[in-house]
Amino acid sequence: MAKRQTTQARTYHHGDLRHALVVEGVQRARAGGLDAVTMREVTRAVGVSPNAAYRHFADRQDLIRAVAAEAQLALAHAIRARIDAAPSGLSPADAAVERLRRIGLAYIDFARTERGWFTLAFAVQDEQPSAGIVTLDDEVVPPFQLLLDALDTMRDTGALDPERRPHAEWACWAAVHGFAEIAVHGPLQWQPEPVIDALAAAVVEAAITGARGAPAPTPER
Repeated sequence: MAKRQTTQARTYHHGDLRHALVVEGVQRARAGGLDAVTMREVTRAVGVSPNAAYRHFADRQDLIRAVAAEAQLALAHAIRARIDAAPSGLSPADAAVERLRRIGLAYIDFARTERGWFTLAFAVQDEQPSAGIVTLDDEVVPPFQLLLDALDTMRDTGALDPERRPHAEWACWAAVHGFAEIAVHGPLQWQPEPVIDALAAAVVEAAITGARGAPAPTPER
């Protein structure tokens, strides 16, 4: 009887158990990436049995999907913060290009500073999404949506030829994500920070130039 009362007290203390499990998973992912998120360790930290978690998640992969969604939101938040810090007074076209530039730089910075979340953010996706779209639980993932919106704005303001708009998101993402992987897990991880910063800026500029087919305007700061 005493044991049963203790279990009930713990469950009541946690309230929304699903939320508590996701929060713990997010914390573990931040420190250790995908491998750190296991049912056993997450439930142990929350103070419930693994069986209790299965009332909310079908399996570990289901939990990882929920944690990955939070990591994607964190990345999107970092990108929006970088966009919000853009200089004012730019023309609509220049502002649109600057927005894309900041998305790329924020993406790389997030990968370098939040390695655990970055590793997990795109570890799972819907297996049958709409063609050419990255979704999770039938929703376009927030960082990808920000990229789509930025390129659409460039097209609408004349910064990007409409004929070059189709699939431009993949060229941009491939360049930036590829560099982020090299910086975090590849040979650049041992380079000094200023070197990586300079190379990141160069890669983002190259991605913008490639998407536009013309040099990207660089506003004065």
